[in-house]
Parts: sequence; C-alpha cells; structure tokens
Amino acid sequence: MSASATAAPGRAPLAIPAFVPVANRGAITACVILAVIMQALDTTIANVALPHIQGDVAASADQINWVLTSYIVAAAIMTPPSGFLAARFGRKRVLLSAIIGFVVASMLCGMAQSLNQIVGFRLLQGFFGASLVPLSQSILLDIYAPEERGSAMALFGVSVMVGPVLGPVIGGWLTDNISWRWVFYINLPIGLAAMLGVMAFVTETKSNMLARLDWLGFGMLSVAIAALQMFLDRGEQKDWFSSGEIQIEALIAACAFYIFLVHTFTGENTFVKPRLFLDRNFSVGMLFIFVVGVTYLASMALMTPYLQTLMGYPVVTAGLVMGPRGVGTMICMFLMGRLIGKVDTRILLLIGLGLTAWAMYDMTAWTPDVSQTRIVVTGFVQGAGLGFLFVPLTTVTFETLNASLRGDGTGLYNLSRNIGSSVGISVVSALLTENTQVNHANLATYVTRYNPAMREMASTHAMHPFSTSGLTAIDGMITQQATVIAFIDDFKLMMIMSLAVMPLVFLLKKAKQVPKMDHSAVME
Repeated sequence: MSASATAAPGRAPLAIPAFVPVANRGAITACVILAVIMQALDTTIANVALPHIQGDVAASADQINWVLTSYIVAAAIMTPPSGFLAARFGRKRVLLSAIIGFVVASMLCGMAQSLNQIVGFRLLQGFFGASLVPLSQSILLDIYAPEERGSAMALFGVSVMVGPVLGPVIGGWLTDNISWRWVFYINLPIGLAAMLGVMAFVTETKSNMLARLDWLGFGMLSVAIAALQMFLDRGEQKDWFSSGEIQIEALIAACAFYIFLVHTFTGENTFVKPRLFLDRNFSVGMLFIFVVGVTYLASMALMTPYLQTLMGYPVVTAGLVMGPRGVGTMICMFLMGRLIGKVDTRILLLIGLGLTAWAMYDMTAWTPDVSQTRIVVTGFVQGAGLGFLFVPLTTVTFETLNASLRGDGTGLYNLSRNIGSSVGISVVSALLTENTQVNHANLATYVTRYNPAMREMASTHAMHPFSTSGLTAIDGMITQQATVIAFIDDFKLMMIMSLAVMPLVFLLKKAKQVPKMDHSAVME
C-alpha cells in the first residue's frame, strides 16, 4: 500500500514507502507465538502445583506464594525497559537472549531444592520473560501489512489468553502424573522450538548505540518495588514493624520512591513522563488496572489452597475446575472486539466490575462442601468479568492520550497491572494467615467444659472435649472453620474493592475523535 503527500509547488510529491512482504512470515509468526505461549503459561501453570512445591521445600502457607510474586515483580520491573534494550542491542538479539535465559531459569526452577533457590530462579524467569511478549508483538506488527494487523493481533491475543485457560489444567496433569518440577521443565521443548525459529527466520533490526535509558529513575523505581514486595511478603512472618528487617525494607521503599518522584518531576527525559498523568482517562485507568490485577490473580492464588487443602481436591481436578475462568475471559474478550465503539465503554466497565463483584460475593458463601458446578460457574463469571474489563479499559485509558506518549503509557499501564497482582497476592496471603490465627483464637474460647454444646459432644468419644484425642480432633475442626472464615474475609475484601472503583467510571470521558491505535498493544 502506498500513498503520496501533496508537495510544495515545483517539487515532486513525497512518496511513503510501500509495505514490503516478509519471507517466511508463517514460520516467524509460529515461533514468536510459541515464545508468547511459553511466557503466558508460566503466569498460572505453577498455581495448582504450589501445595506440592510447599511440601517438597518445607515452606509455610504465606511463604509459598513468593514463588508467584517473585516472578510477577521481576517481570513488572523489566517490562518497561524492553524497548530500550531492543533499540540499543537489536530486537532479535534481545529476544533470543530472553528465550534462552527464560528456558535456563525454568530448568533451574525445576531442579531447585529449597524455597530460596526456587524464588531466586523465578526472579530470573521473570527478568528474562518480561520482554518476550512486547518484542514478539512488535515483530508481528512489523511483518503484517496495516490491513492485516487486526487478524494478527487477534491471534496474538489468543496466545496471551492460553495461559489462564490451559495453565491450571496442564500444571495439574503434570504435577499429578509426573512431578511438580515438570511445570517448569515443559518450557524446554517450547523454548527450543521458539529459539531455533527465531534464529532461522527473524531478521535483526538496526541497533542504536545512542539510545539512552533514565537509569536513576528506573533504578529507584525498581528498588522501591522490590523493597515494598519484600515488606509485604515477609511482614506477617516477621510480625511487621516489631522486626528490624521490616523497618529497613519499609524505609528503603519509602526513600527510593521519594527519590524517584523528585527525579521524575525535576529531571529531563525521565523514565516516567509526568505529563502522562495530566490525562484524566489514563490516571483513572491506571487505578482500574491495578484493582484488576489484585482481584484476578490474587483470587487465583487463593483458589489453589482452598480447593486442594480445604476441599481435598486432587491436583488435576483443581486444575480442571479453575480452567473455565480463562474460558470466560477469552469468550468475552472476543465479544468486546465487536462491542467496542457500539456500546459506551463505561457501561461495559460497569458490567465487568459487577460480574467480578458478584463472583466474589458468591465466594463469600462457599464452604468446603460447595459443589464443583458452583465453582465452575462462579469462576466462569469472574473470568467473563475480566473479559468485559480488559479490552474496554485499555481502549478508554489510551483514548484521549497524546500519541507521542502512548509508548511510555503502555509500559506504565502494564507495570501497574503486574504490581497490583503481586501486591494483591501478598496482601491476601498475609491476611489469610493472620485472620486464621485470630479466628482460631476466637472460636477456641467456646471450647470449655461449661459450654452445653461441649457437654453434648462428650458423648462421642472421637470428639470428647476432655480427652487428648478429642481435643486434637476439635482443634482440627476449629482450624478448618477459622481458615474458611479467613478465606471469606479475603473474598469480601476483593468484592469491596471491585464495588469501590465503580464510581470512578463516571470520571472517564469519551474522546472527541477516537485515535487510530491498536489497543492490543497493551495486552501484555
């Protein structure tokens, strides 16, 4: 496709170069899609394996979630500078390094013998995996003509959503039939195929050695995020501010964030452009996507111990009943592609928040006797809520943003989503542990010889409140009830968060003229 601009009198028209077809386009598409699928799988494939990993590395219930949060935090920190790395060193070179590093880190995760090792290797996974999605997407945008990019991005979107759909199912099957270590080893054949394809078919881009990154801004933001995550992950274990370690982590996070803010608002060409937040839609969208990160991945992290520990589900069954969540998201994301522009995006956002809040409300009524059908239906509704939120939210967030700021905006947008996910997982895990202890203490006050209900239980030897075996059985029952109530408290918190952001929908405004933007550019 070519076009020409009107030139000044006496000059030839300026021709815009036509799109040049790329050889082996199908092979390039296949190998970069494989890289995306590999990264997408790792966001959820380890969830159902967590109880097995916890048993092997002797971790507590709150510690095992570090396996999830370490990966998310590393990916969050390293996603924004992906564009700089590709410009400085060449896109093919950076993509190959990312694939190789991701596979090596995956193998190390599978061989890990302690919690510290697996968390460290998951950090490496996130570090290398962060650039896989944005670089793969930029390659697809380059090899397809403008009129074909919609179809290419639809395929890209499906590959991104494969993780939530297939991750729990594949992870459950591998854990049950082979070992939890294979949820990481499975990346080896996928990664090798992607690597060989990239080496054979993808051409290198020009490197720009003059490209610069605001290292001070990037460094301070990275330190602030890492220190905050350590504070949240270890706070419950260390009894929060009574621990010197937690005080130091809080101080480092606060100081680093302060330096980052001062530098951002006083420096030039900073890592984050303050002008971004002058756009009301972008500012509101950043808050929205943070809440989406909290409610979706945090609830996924809660579902694994609920299903496997409280309900006693086999790991494969747990994976199967969690899978419909991703199916609901995928179906509604395709539906949103047809509704965007025809229905007010604010209405779609309200529907998405309503579905999410309803799912969380339903989960507050769950007990260990809840049926599989109810779990599947509620999960599907929650996934549908995310589908109603994701595409319209992306659209309205960038609808009024200046085109020159969209590249920086997409990186910050994804950073907010990832931080929401990691913070959400840490907070609900800490609350689960703390509330279980509080609820246990409250319920235990009723276990006394003067309680009529206890005297009635004395007739049953197994639950005799005044024998050692009876007290042990009663303590187990109290612990289970205390844990169920703690889960309900977490689900209620996420329901309240979903309802609380609803009024912000009315702060969003419609653009006078919708910019030409591929909104799938922020799907990573």
